Amino acid sequence: MSVADLPRSWPQPEPEALELSERLAASLRERIAASDDGWMPFDTWMEAALYTPGLGYYAGGAAKFGGAGDFVTAPVVSPLFAWTLARDVARILRAGGDTVLEFGPGDGQLCVELLQELAELDALPEHYLLLERSASLRARQEEALQALPEEVRRRVYWLDAPPQDKVRGVILANEVADALPVRRFQRTEDGVLELGVELADDGGFRWGTRARDDLAGHVAALETVLGRRLQPGYESEYHQQLPGWINVLSDSLHWGICLVIDYGYPRDEYYHPQRRQGTLMCHYRHRAHPDPFLLPGLQDITAFVDFTAMAEVGQEAGMDVLGYTAQAHYLMGAGITQVLEARMRAADEAASLRLSQQAKTLMLPGEMGERFQVLGLGRGCEEALAGFSMYNRLERL
Repeated sequence: MSVADLPRSWPQPEPEALELSERLAASLRERIAASDDGWMPFDTWMEAALYTPGLGYYAGGAAKFGGAGDFVTAPVVSPLFAWTLARDVARILRAGGDTVLEFGPGDGQLCVELLQELAELDALPEHYLLLERSASLRARQEEALQALPEEVRRRVYWLDAPPQDKVRGVILANEVADALPVRRFQRTEDGVLELGVELADDGGFRWGTRARDDLAGHVAALETVLGRRLQPGYESEYHQQLPGWINVLSDSLHWGICLVIDYGYPRDEYYHPQRRQGTLMCHYRHRAHPDPFLLPGLQDITAFVDFTAMAEVGQEAGMDVLGYTAQAHYLMGAGITQVLEARMRAADEAASLRLSQQAKTLMLPGEMGERFQVLGLGRGCEEALAGFSMYNRLERL
C-alpha cells in the first residue's frame, strides 16, 4: 500500500521517509517476484519490514516513541513505571544480584529512570547491560543517558548479542516479544493454510495463502491442547520464534529473575472463538490499524503474545514460573500507590496532576492496565516479588 492509501486525516510521511519506504517496497517486490511461487511467508515479510538494515522500521532513524513517533510505551508514559519497578529490582539486587540486563531498551528512558531510582534506593547494580542491535536506537539511548551522573552512567554497557557470561540479577524485556515475526494461518473446512504476501495487480501487496504441512501440524497440536477445533475462516498467529527467544532469556540468566512485560493473553484467550481475525496490529503516528502492507518500514507491526507458551518454554528451560498478572495489578503490588503519593507530596500542583493522569494511563483497564501483562520467571532466587503479591494469576496460564 502506498501513501495514497493513507486516510486524509492521518499525518503524511516526510519525503525522505517516503523514499526509504519505496526502496524497501521495491526490494520486497523483487523478492516476491523471484520466489518459486510468487509468495512470501508473513514472518519473512514482518522480519524485512522491521529489521532490514537502513530501511526497516527498527533499523531506520525515524522517531518511534512518544508524541513524535508511532506509539508510547509505559516508560514513555510516566517515570512512575520505572520508579515502581525499581522496588522489585532492588530486592533482587540486594539478595545477591549485581547486574540488570534489558532486552530491547527502546529510547533508553526505562534504563535512565530505573538507575536514578535505584541510586535513591542505594541499590545500584554493578552493571546495567543494554542489548540493542539498532544503531539509531543506540544513539537515542546514549543521548538519554547523558541525564545520569558519570558515576552511574559508567555502569551501562551495550551488547550486540546475549551475554556470554550469564547474569546474576534481573533481566527485563518490556514490549519486545510483540515485535518477534509471526507466521499467520487460516483454518478452512479442509485443513490449514498459511497466510503470506503476494503482489497485487496494482503493484502493491495483498494476502495470499499456501498449504504448509509444518504449520498445519502446529495448528493441529494447538487444537489438541485447546480441546476444540478452530472454526472455518478463523485466522491467527503462530509464534514460531517465541520458544527460541525465551530460551535466549533462560541461557542469559544464572541466578535471579526475568520479567517479560507485553500485551497478550493466556492461550485459551489468545485463541478465543471470538478472536477470529487474530491479534496482528500496526501502529503509524499513534493510529492503530490492521494493514501490515501500508508504507513498509514506516510503521510498527506487532502481534499479541501467547503468555502460556512463554511460561511453558521457560519451565522446560529450567526456570521457575513465579507469577503472571495484569500490569495494573503488578504495579499495585509493587507499591505504585505509595510511590505516587510520595512524589505528589513533593511536587507542585501541576506536576501532581500530571502524575495522577499518568498513573491512570498505566493502570486503568481501558488503557494499559489490563492490556499489558507481566510474566515472572526465575532461577535459584527465593526472593519474593512484591508485584505478584496482590493478584497472581498463574492458574490462568
